[in-house]
Amino acid sequence: MTQTAAIFGPAALDITPWERGFFRDADPWGFILFARNIDSPDQLRRLTGDLRAAVGRDAPILIDQEGGRVQRMRSPHWRDYLPALDQMARARDPLRAQWLRYRLIAHDLLSVGIDVNCAPLADVAEDATHPFLQNRLYGRDVPSVIAAARACADGLLAGGVLPVLKHIPGHGRAQADSHLALPRVSASVDDLTAHDFAPFTALRDLPLGMSAHIVFTALDPDRPATTSPVMMQVIRDQIGFDGLLMTDDLSMQALAGSVTDRSKAAIAAGCDLILHCNGDADEMAQVAAAAGALSATAQRRADHALALRGDPQKIDIAALEAEFDTLIA
Repeated sequence: MTQTAAIFGPAALDITPWERGFFRDADPWGFILFARNIDSPDQLRRLTGDLRAAVGRDAPILIDQEGGRVQRMRSPHWRDYLPALDQMARARDPLRAQWLRYRLIAHDLLSVGIDVNCAPLADVAEDATHPFLQNRLYGRDVPSVIAAARACADGLLAGGVLPVLKHIPGHGRAQADSHLALPRVSASVDDLTAHDFAPFTALRDLPLGMSAHIVFTALDPDRPATTSPVMMQVIRDQIGFDGLLMTDDLSMQALAGSVTDRSKAAIAAGCDLILHCNGDADEMAQVAAAAGALSATAQRRADHALALRGDPQKIDIAALEAEFDTLIA
């Protein structure tokens, strides 16, 4: 059976009988987990195993484990991290600390069956960046963001976890929280190219990406990047990203219309996958019907991405933890 071009999040700590049957029949490309799905390491290993059993394959399982405010797995079972922007300012060797942070996160994720992390963020922090995003970012200039995002991706890959580059083509100028409203950015094409898009161009080799729910008025004044064919052409041709591109969460209020309308518009624009996160059963069924099967091009990109899943490099985790603590002390 061809996989559905979607990623779904289960509703609770265990999958329900309905979810088990729905996931079996819909066969989404992957799954994503949130705090509502997480209690303990043993419970999480059982959940990731059950999700894969439902579709009968080693489906990718995603999470937003950035560290800081956006961190689904927390103490007492897992380490809590500083916001990324704070860590970059505080660390004695910021890039080494960044690599260590994500190598340690990868170790935690893989130990419970999670093999994709929605990081790095290659958005450039601005004074006006909305607080929902600002301290999650890595720097205020393009070279710093590129270097830190690459360290994040390298740390995850060294730990056997695939990175997801976000939020393509750039969320840093947004002054609204796209969970609640649609941001509009009025910068010129030249400014966007030199500043906002530049980190994504430098990181275009990464295997997975996530779109931004933002209107760039100089390029498409009517549609956010997620549903804009114009912006998808910018992402694919100008930025040069040929990885598997998922939407940001389709249930965010930045997007208008029903989840069916949103799904169809995103796929038509050029997104490969619909990311649906809230666990609502009716909405998942609508998304599955609207998204349809992975296209041949999306399947090629998906196969390339999953081929990069590998065993983690053997390493002394305790030694890395000690080094990390020293660097941020």
